[in-house]
Amino acid sequence: MKAVLIIFNQAHTERIDFMIDRLDIRGYTKWDTVQGRGSVDGEPRMGTHTWPEMNSSVLTIVEEEKVPDLLAGVKKLNAINEEVGIRAFVWDILESV
Repeated sequence: MKAVLIIFNQAHTERIDFMIDRLDIRGYTKWDTVQGRGSVDGEPRMGTHTWPEMNSSVLTIVEEEKVPDLLAGVKKLNAINEEVGIRAFVWDILESV
């Protein structure tokens, strides 16, 4: 099993929901409003007057076979408009209860 954390500008919300459904990913946790700034050249997303946009994030634990398709979807969304912003991070799940 793999954990996949996707952090994205809220403008991607409907696309992320569609992708999760299309890939038949049943379980996930979603945070609708998260603040932050990209590590390379991302602008802050703080929900303030100066930086009004916000991010959201989704964490899902999936079978290893689903990871390539999920990452391909994220890469495709990012290619549409890199300035909007989306990133995905993957790590191993060693145990769960």
